[in-house]
Amino acid sequence: MTFAWYGHLKYKSTALWLVIIVSWSIAFLEYCFQVPANRIGAEYYTAAQLKTIQEIITLVVFSLFSVLYLKEQFKWNYLIGFIFIFFAAFFIFKK
Repeated sequence: MTFAWYGHLKYKSTALWLVIIVSWSIAFLEYCFQVPANRIGAEYYTAAQLKTIQEIITLVVFSLFSVLYLKEQFKWNYLIGFIFIFFAAFFIFKK
């Protein structure tokens, strides 16, 4: 989803209609994997735990994407935010 939603930011001169079609095509492919993964994961985790896993993976991937692909700087306050998210995940998975 990261590439589908943000990859086009490097191609601002590309027609919006084309960006939408390409982005939806990429997103559709990801959904083809995500929906079955959630079905399988629901046998082991609660919906809140599944969403937490998904968000953490998304944030890690997005951080790498923004630094490596979009060439944006990773700032100290992002790290602090991730630390808070780590604590949120800790409490969500605590029995």
